Amino acid sequence: MKGVPRIHSSRTADPAVAARRPAQGRKPVISRNDLVEAALTLVGPHRSVSTLSLREVARQAGIAPNSFYRQFRDMDELAVALIDRAGSSLRQIIGEARQRATTGSSVVQTSVQTFMAQLRSDDKLLHILLREGTVGSPAFKAAVDRQLRFFEQELQQDLVRIAEATQTALHEPATTARAITRLVFAVGASTVDLPRERDAQATEELVTMVRMILRGAQVMGAGPGRT
Repeated sequence: MKGVPRIHSSRTADPAVAARRPAQGRKPVISRNDLVEAALTLVGPHRSVSTLSLREVARQAGIAPNSFYRQFRDMDELAVALIDRAGSSLRQIIGEARQRATTGSSVVQTSVQTFMAQLRSDDKLLHILLREGTVGSPAFKAAVDRQLRFFEQELQQDLVRIAEATQTALHEPATTARAITRLVFAVGASTVDLPRERDAQATEELVTMVRMILRGAQVMGAGPGRT
């Protein structure tokens, strides 16, 4: 009617349009990396990946729970992706530090010091590898073990590179790299909950133990007469 003011409603005239709109605060599009980042913000020194719930991660990522399944089958698959991310990131950090080393002794010193520094940093990735390798599900432990094998392969390559450059014999480089890697991670797992003032002593002891393994491999590589 003429002269009657029109009433403007805040609701849309088409319910179907409203249904397609994302809820306030939720993202219309989400990626696998977004979910990994969301999960990473939730874990901590006393919070395991295995304790995270789908709804919790979805809420942190700003999506509806059902949207989670567009990227991952379940929480186990997300957790494995998080472990893979942790391993890849840490290998890059330690690998770059190790590449600057020119002798077997400096490789040991650099690798251990870098590892211990990461142990005390705000980066949660190393903590994920240490924790899930001991208390996680079989799938998580398998994912951590796969990452440790990557560490071993890369360390083996560097040990062989340095042995060739310095014309130093090295007995079974693969076994040597495995012994060093497993030792470092085992000590790291036992050190993470110790007071920070113990770090210097723990680092020095770990460097000594790794050098003993490396020296033993060199002596064994030199022949029976040197054992």
